[in-house]
Amino acid sequence: WSPDGAHIAFSDKEGRIHVVAVQSGEIRQVAEERQGQVFDYTWSPDSRYLAFSLNDPNGFASIYIWGLAENRLNRVTGPMFNEFQPAWGPEGDYLFYMADRSFAPQIGAFEWNYVVDRESGIYALALRDDVPNPFPPQSDEVETDDEGDEGEEEEADGSGTAKTVAPMRIDFEGLAERVARVPIEYDNYSNLSAVDGHLLYRRTSPFYYGREAAVKPALKLFSLEDRKESTLAEDADGYALSADGKKALVRSGQSYELYDVKAKGGEPKAVSTDGLMVNRVPAEEWAQIFDEVWRRFRDWFYVENMHGNDWEALGEQYRALLPHVAHRSDLNYLIGEMVAELSVSHAYIAGGDFEAPDRPKVALPGARFELDEASGCYRVSRIFEGQNEEDRYRSPLTEIGVDVRVGDYVLAIDGEELVWPENPYRLLLHKADRPVTLTVNDRPTADGSREVSFNPVDSEIPLKYLAWVEKNRRYVDEATNGQVGYLHLPDMGSNGIREFIKWYYGQIRKGGLIIDVRGNGGGNVSQMLIERLRREILRVRFVRTNEWPLTYPSSVFYGHLVTILNETSASDGDIFPAMFKRAGLGPLIGKRSWGGVIGITGHGPLIDGGSVFVPQFGTNDLDGSWIIEGHGVDPDIVVENTPKSVIEGHDLQLERAIEEITGMIERDPKRFPPRPAPPVKNKTAETASGSGSR
Repeated sequence: WSPDGAHIAFSDKEGRIHVVAVQSGEIRQVAEERQGQVFDYTWSPDSRYLAFSLNDPNGFASIYIWGLAENRLNRVTGPMFNEFQPAWGPEGDYLFYMADRSFAPQIGAFEWNYVVDRESGIYALALRDDVPNPFPPQSDEVETDDEGDEGEEEEADGSGTAKTVAPMRIDFEGLAERVARVPIEYDNYSNLSAVDGHLLYRRTSPFYYGREAAVKPALKLFSLEDRKESTLAEDADGYALSADGKKALVRSGQSYELYDVKAKGGEPKAVSTDGLMVNRVPAEEWAQIFDEVWRRFRDWFYVENMHGNDWEALGEQYRALLPHVAHRSDLNYLIGEMVAELSVSHAYIAGGDFEAPDRPKVALPGARFELDEASGCYRVSRIFEGQNEEDRYRSPLTEIGVDVRVGDYVLAIDGEELVWPENPYRLLLHKADRPVTLTVNDRPTADGSREVSFNPVDSEIPLKYLAWVEKNRRYVDEATNGQVGYLHLPDMGSNGIREFIKWYYGQIRKGGLIIDVRGNGGGNVSQMLIERLRREILRVRFVRTNEWPLTYPSSVFYGHLVTILNETSASDGDIFPAMFKRAGLGPLIGKRSWGGVIGITGHGPLIDGGSVFVPQFGTNDLDGSWIIEGHGVDPDIVVENTPKSVIEGHDLQLERAIEEITGMIERDPKRFPPRPAPPVKNKTAETASGSGSR
């Protein structure tokens, strides 16, 4: 709503911004975002201008102002820098905005490379030529105040009504040059607002993949008068301002608190949601959810022709079955069948308001038990090696002080006797959150037994995965006399990029590297990995005290590469081998990949918390043609791991990868040059050497 209530601004899914006159109903399109949607449009305090940001082809946003009276769009800032989230000063003198203008990068530890972080500042545009600098030079002289405590402020009247502002004038000529930086440190900022005497904004953490944020988000308050920053609310996931700007409703997780927008605003008032009730008619919700999903696919599917399907007719066909839906899971099935008509990947329907009981957690030792039939006792047949340096791969029975060995008999768990037909995992049930004591012995008798305590894990999947990876890596290492490395990428998300960082750099000086993307569940980091793998060595550097030469660039793999893929290499796990092949990095070995590369995004939960993901982002070749979707990526060398070979303990795909890469190394070994003779630059020595040669 405009502050005077006469107009409403809104945007649509195509990125168009519209303004509707409330009385007449007239709708005007004022701008169009050509690269997605726009959400930061905001009215000036006099309701005559609308400010927002629009993207350029380079991916940077610029500030625009649309005038209601003139019906004219004015571009304010240029395309060279990223400027966004405008906020009008309440007096109509300044337009504040955020911009990425700090270019001091953070340098990585594993390689000499940068990442841009804490790059945003907050800026003020003087809207007219006669507007003073909002932050003029300050004197360091102290002024006394005889009028009393400066902390007293006028209390809000509770009406939430914004005050009337006189009509504004904007001098667009030279507007972008009339800029001043708000004197706060560059950081990660969002959600900028301006109220009387203050700016509000959220300071957030940089984005981490697979670990918690470095800092909690905080709602900050900057005083324009004394130029001091304070924290209004900690752990602020979002906030909304009252119309008069005197109150802020802050969300933290699922709770809400109301703050006075002023420094030292006192204790917030909790906004309780206890006791809120709703009378639900599930069948009515299910009909709404069905229509909502149908509309989302209609509006967001990556091509307008819906793969040639009559989407209206399909909606009616499946909507007719709604009266037969008797449970929320039935609805997911029905919607799933409808979207399956599109023959597309990533059309996910999940969740909803129905209870699924929590699975009980079991205290797992990172080991395997086997029954000794002669004694009726269980013994430890295997202990997963693990890597206790990482919590993810902690193996409880290998930790310091835990005296349990393969072959030991487990006679009791927490003092309860363990004898066939008792199940050892029943005795470990509901104990995953505390230490467990085993009574063990090297023979199936209590005489000479010992008690050992361990801290369990509640899933052994990471340990099983690590054991498989290490088995493959050691097999490759032994089969190639240490010449070839191996790494597996389980997905192209947090797990995959973690495993790449973990295993790539330690094997960067191998003569060859086998990259395994079998079972890769996809994600979005393949481009980061391909970028590193396709780096080329340009020169070397010899240092007197270094035995091995340095490379340029410093973190570059100088050897041969092979990728293994199979039918479960999916999504970005399809794209990685496709781009590996396109970049000419090496052969692909295995089976054709899954073939699903239409990327998805969410547009919020459904009314009952269920989720729907619409395939929205196509994958295309440089000539514009659609690729990979529905077919997958063909290997250069087709090798199938047959059931017989797997049962016999063979990995034919890995064995062929070893064969290929060792052949590549033999034909074209990648070796660094030997250290050259030191240059001689003494003129006398050069002359003597020269005359002797004649």
